[in-house]
Formats: sequence, C-alpha cells, structure tokens
Amino acid sequence: MNLRDLELFCEIASLGSFSKAAKAHGISQPAASEIVKALEEQLGCELLNRAVRPLELTPEGKIYYDGCRELLDDYRRLEDRILQRRDKVVGPVRVASIYSVGLLQMDCYVKEFERLYPDAALDLQYLHPEEVLARVANEEVDLGLMSFAPRRADLICETWQDQPIVVVVAPQHRLAGRKSLRVSELDGESLVGFTSELRMRQEIDRWLKQAKVSVNVVHAFDNIENIKRAVEVGSGIGLLPIATVRRELEIGTLIALELEDVVWVRRLDIVYKRTKPFTTAISRFLELLHQDPETFSKSGTLHDAAGSLAQATDATALPSVPK
Repeated sequence: MNLRDLELFCEIASLGSFSKAAKAHGISQPAASEIVKALEEQLGCELLNRAVRPLELTPEGKIYYDGCRELLDDYRRLEDRILQRRDKVVGPVRVASIYSVGLLQMDCYVKEFERLYPDAALDLQYLHPEEVLARVANEEVDLGLMSFAPRRADLICETWQDQPIVVVVAPQHRLAGRKSLRVSELDGESLVGFTSELRMRQEIDRWLKQAKVSVNVVHAFDNIENIKRAVEVGSGIGLLPIATVRRELEIGTLIALELEDVVWVRRLDIVYKRTKPFTTAISRFLELLHQDPETFSKSGTLHDAAGSLAQATDATALPSVPK
C-alpha cells in the first residue's frame, strides 16, 4: 500500500468510475482495477460495489474511504509545513466551477497561478451547480465557484464577482437598435430563460415579480450556451450576465441593452468547507482569485485575457450597437 494507491482509490470512489479515475492518474483502467483489487485482498473485504453504475462504496469501503481522506489530508499538511520552510508552493488545488464561469473569466487566473507556482497542480472541473456544491461539501474539491451559493453552516461563501445583468437580443430583434430600456418594457416579451430548479432562474423570477413585469418563457435551458443560441435565432430575449456574452457581442451575433432603472447582478461566490484546513497552494490560489487581473503579468495573451475579463465585469463596458 502506498499513498498513490490510496489517492487512486479515493478518486475512483468520488467519481464512481475506474476509467475516469485511471485517466486522471495517467494509468490504464485495468491497472486501476488491479490496484483496488490488491487493496481489497489485503483488507479481506470488498470496498466497491461493482454491480451498479456509477460504482458505490460498500459499508467497509465507506469507512476505508473516510480514513484514507483523513490520512491524505494529514500527509499534505505535513508536506506543506516542510516545503514552506523552503519557500516552495506545491501540491494539488482542486477547483469545481459552474460551466458559465468559462475560459474568458478563468484563463487569466489559471495562467497567472501556473506562472507564479509552477510546482503546484491546479485541477479545474466544470460541473452543474448542485455537483459543485456536493463536491465542496464532501471535500472532493478544495474550492467551488458558483452563482448565488446557499448559506450553510458547514460552508464559507465569499463573494467573488457581481456581474451586471443585461437584456440580450438577436441583431434582427425589434429592440436591437436600442442601447438601453426600462424594465417595464420587458412586460409581455418572450423570454428564453433558465430551468426552474436553477437558482439563477429563481432570482430572475423574483426580480421580475418585484418590478411587476410578466414575461412569456418560451424556452428553458439548464445552461447559458443554449440560451444564447436560442436568442441568436430569434426565439426571444435573454437576461444574462454581461460577462457571459462578451464573445457574442464582439462578433455581433447578439446585442446587449442596459436596464436603465434597476440594478440586477449575478453574484458569483467562492465556496469552501468551513472545517477544511488549507495548504499553502490552496490559500495562494484563493488570494489570486480576489486580485484584479489587470495586476497580473503583462506578457502576451495573459494580459489580453485579463483585459477582456476587466471589460466583461464592468457594468459600463457595453460595445456600441451595430447600425
């Protein structure tokens, strides 16, 4: 038994898959299966129920999994203490993010972290909101990035960004020649929105109710990309964070209109377990997320990405409307 085998077992258990965990560790699926089989033979019991998909832990496997995670966390903290004496930042930083916090927003942070701390290993996963929250709560990731994170006693939520909401329409829409509009003008419009279980949809419904505005939801999707595509083909208007439509505004497939008389924002939160001790690497990445990307390295595409992010999160940074 070695630490790498325990890490692999924990990865298999959290992902519920031999193949996914094997790929993450750079080994073959049969090799991963043999490692777990050897652990089971050593312990004299089955750790995983292979008859179901995704794989599930047996009662003994759950005990072993919890113990392995504690052991690995203790080892990482011990390793971190030693390496701090040599001013080295190493070790994994596991981040789960909702899909709409895309490359435009994350690329500059990832590249700057890799530049500053080349010995650390940043693992960024894109997941649905409920999966982000579950992985943070189960300590399968160190940090979660999501919108309107619920306030829970076991979690700490730090506000990361407040992204202004704009009305987006197709270039051929009758409102496309406008730069702004009052919220009352949304009354009766066809809206391409989010599915009802998403917190973003619930916030938009609350905002519209407060403004005494009624819209006709013609399509509902669980992701922003599908909403943008439906708006582009003229299905209706969208209410989206300006940061998520920057590319479409630049190439002219969508038009953005500011809301004149209300301030609606999507709050993006950084979420982590209250009781989870941080390694130096995790702490440094968290600190980096709270920095202005304009202060990062000015070299090449990194500076360009930082500039785009600063524009995307600026409430006044709407492109001119094509005539």
